[in-house]
Amino acid sequence: MKFIDPRVDFAFRKIFGSEETKEVLKSFVEAVLSLEGDKKLKEIHIVNPYQLPKLQLLKITILDVKCTDHRGVTYLVEMQIKRTEAFLKRVQYNLAKSYSGQIQSGADFPKLNQVIITITDFTLFPHFPHYLSCHTTGETLTNEEYLSEIVYYFLELSKFDKKEKELKNSIDKWSYFLKMAGELEEIPEALKEGPYKTAFETAMVSRMTKEEYELYDSAAMQITDHKGSLELARKEGREEGREEGREEGKIESAKKMLLAGIERKEVARILEIGENEF
Repeated sequence: MKFIDPRVDFAFRKIFGSEETKEVLKSFVEAVLSLEGDKKLKEIHIVNPYQLPKLQLLKITILDVKCTDHRGVTYLVEMQIKRTEAFLKRVQYNLAKSYSGQIQSGADFPKLNQVIITITDFTLFPHFPHYLSCHTTGETLTNEEYLSEIVYYFLELSKFDKKEKELKNSIDKWSYFLKMAGELEEIPEALKEGPYKTAFETAMVSRMTKEEYELYDSAAMQITDHKGSLELARKEGREEGREEGREEGKIESAKKMLLAGIERKEVARILEIGENEF
């Protein structure tokens, strides 16, 4: 049994972005936001459902799944494989566009609300160890939240290193699925029920059409090529750095030899002067 990798844009949209699997997306959003009991989402409507014809132009950097719940709160879920320049600014820009796009007139301002969930395959915040973080806007002295209509959640898969037996809650399970599904050959015991099972079944390669697998394979190859080009750039950078280091070492050595020669000549000159005076 083989599964597609959820970190590939095509796979993520197929698993989390269709009407047939919206309970999977609902469970994931609830896990990220820690919604339990009567706070759970009663319903969820996917704004841009997964449709194969819309996926002809694949992109490596980002995948968006947008949905709204019964209260009208909008959730943007995006998978980011590639670290881009000014990444956080781009996240805020995308959210601002979606936020303002909710209203048709000034009378709709009270309805504005937005939550964005960003999943990264790289470390975005190296200064703290937890892999799930929530970011809001607070007043600097009191830390009270008055501008609370926009909330950012970041799930950094690079920080998640738990094994199957260590999975304690739903966010652990979803993080494990996102990071490990592409490497597994069977559904783990801890994920054999509910929306986790549905996610794995949707991700089965054997259930994909030929066209779907070709699109998935193309997207996966783009990611592999990108990672390969980054590694090559790093390798060439290291070689260039070592070469520059060797050249700098030669120059430094030549400087030392020159200074040593100058010092020897100066000492000899001083000694010669001293002998002449005697």
